[in-house]
Amino acid sequence: MENNDLAKNSGAHNAGDTMPPRDAEHDGAAAQAEPSSPTPHGQAEEEQKKEETAASTPRCLEQVAQEIDQFVRSLRNGGNAQNFAIPDFSERYLDLVEEKIMKYDAGEGKPKWGEVSEEDSWLVDNANRFSKLMTLVIDNYPDHEPEKISGAQVSMMNRITSIHQRLMTYLEEDFRFLMEESRTPTELDPGGNNQNSIDTKRKQHIASEQQEVVHEQEGSEQDTNFPGYSEETIASLSKIAREMLLGGYESECCQVYIISRRNAFEEINQKLGLERISIDEMVTKVPWDTLARDMIPAWINTLKQYAAVYFPGERKLTEAVFAENHTVAAGLLSSLSRGVVIQLLNFAEGAAMTKRAGEKLFKLLDMYESLCEVIPIVDRLFPEESAEEMATEMTLAKSRLGEASIYIFCDLENQIKSETAKTAVPGGAVHPLTRYIMNYLNIAGDYKETLEQVFMEHWKRNRADSTSKPTEQKKEGGWDKETPSPFATQVLRVMDLLDCSLEGKARLYKEVALSNFFMMNNGRYILQKIKGSSEMSKVMGDNWIRKKSSELRNYHKIYQRETWNRVLQCLNHEGLSVNGKVHKPVLKERFKNFNTLFDEIHKTQSSWVVKDEQLQSELRVSISAVIIPAYRSFIGRFAQTFDPGRQTEKYIKYQAEDIETYIDELFDGKPHQSIGRRRT
Repeated sequence: MENNDLAKNSGAHNAGDTMPPRDAEHDGAAAQAEPSSPTPHGQAEEEQKKEETAASTPRCLEQVAQEIDQFVRSLRNGGNAQNFAIPDFSERYLDLVEEKIMKYDAGEGKPKWGEVSEEDSWLVDNANRFSKLMTLVIDNYPDHEPEKISGAQVSMMNRITSIHQRLMTYLEEDFRFLMEESRTPTELDPGGNNQNSIDTKRKQHIASEQQEVVHEQEGSEQDTNFPGYSEETIASLSKIAREMLLGGYESECCQVYIISRRNAFEEINQKLGLERISIDEMVTKVPWDTLARDMIPAWINTLKQYAAVYFPGERKLTEAVFAENHTVAAGLLSSLSRGVVIQLLNFAEGAAMTKRAGEKLFKLLDMYESLCEVIPIVDRLFPEESAEEMATEMTLAKSRLGEASIYIFCDLENQIKSETAKTAVPGGAVHPLTRYIMNYLNIAGDYKETLEQVFMEHWKRNRADSTSKPTEQKKEGGWDKETPSPFATQVLRVMDLLDCSLEGKARLYKEVALSNFFMMNNGRYILQKIKGSSEMSKVMGDNWIRKKSSELRNYHKIYQRETWNRVLQCLNHEGLSVNGKVHKPVLKERFKNFNTLFDEIHKTQSSWVVKDEQLQSELRVSISAVIIPAYRSFIGRFAQTFDPGRQTEKYIKYQAEDIETYIDELFDGKPHQSIGRRRT
């Protein structure tokens, strides 16, 4: 080497100056003759040999490494880069590192990270050193002037590149090992501290499905550990990642990280019950019952778990592993999260594209609400650019769900119009259509705020071809109290259509009394359903409730007049007395008519159906209040006209108490063929 040559030349020159030349034989003889009495010339030779021996003794890796570090520092601190050349002593360093690598290759390979801490430190330190050498070589050897680089320098550059690549490969293997083998299953447990499951509100869905949802825990530390890794492992991953990025192996490092974390996300999805399914499969192959019962609740839970637990945890992990490069950390977080988000949004798109049906509305609204809840979290959690992109895609998916929901809700109109059965419901009972529509609206009341929002956003687009568009008079902060909101307008339209449909069905009855009884029965059911839902009461408004109540009173009045006024006419005292005497034949006819009418009404109206116990009681009480006093007065005035015994029994069939008992049998849906004799 250069230093050795300099030492050798220096020693030869000094020896020549102090003594005349001698031949070798003479020197050897002299040395043998005088072994114990070194001359001044002999002392100089001895010192020279010691210097040469010291100069030629191989230095250890630590010593050479220190020289390399000093060389790198000198250039970084403004050394002479004009005449840059890789120092010759670097060859010794390359030899020692290659020797270590060859031992790995010849044996069982490099120990896995963590087995031998000294080996880990050796790898990181030398990878760092070679990365710095590579940087110096690249910065100081311009590609456009290759003729200025000597063959020896080119050879050394190639060796540095080759060894650097091997060291980076070792780091990549260790990084992969730590990412895969050191991950614990704790991150796959959605229970415990990782979620806060509560029942958000009463939602009695058509499928009677209840689900637990996860709510964001803002500002709280739910888990002091990183997702699936110990702090020691995180420190090692961060150390390796730093060296790989420094060495220009960012792509390889990120690829290993992405593959490992995607695998982790797949395991999380399986644990949470989220299936990977295409939009086409959802639309054409999966039964809605399966979607509603299993897949949509799992989707909602997964979406909220990711927003509240896994995405924040992933951000924490990524920022810790790539702590020295926030740009890389942000890019990885966005890439990984985007993959999950796309899978979730594809599911939402598929659900929105399934065949429209009334029973699907509330599941779609559940999904809509979940996205509304998650979008602000995503907006805060991710870097601005990726957050904006993901939020936009989520908003688009939410809009698709909203559009599908409006279509389904507005389709209630068609369901009412298509109900054209020409057979009257027996006994004037509540029509199945009435039950369906009102139960549907009752559930819709639980989603009032969401439906209001959906209709606000999509009304113009979805009602552009409708002849029933409202006059939109929206004021700042909400809709004018005098003008119904788009959602309220649609509900009112549904109610108007239902009323029209019921009026048509009421005309199927031949009896006016039964027709009005049917309208009263159905109207009462409608009113009770509206009043039983605070949200739907707000939608319909007090004016509608007062109007409906007035209609019911009118139906009741007509029913009572058509049914019981004829009975009361039999109990009328007029025309029964002539010149102060009771006209017995007329009285007998009155009692006979009363008995016949009452028997007929009892037989018929006991089969009429009123399921509402309160309405049933109110009807019986109102009938009794009219009939019982009149009948009691009538028999009290005229009973003594008949001879005791058979004549009395023939015409006075009932006592007042009997009448009351039989009235209490009305409207229970159980027809009575005959009425027993009066009580004695």
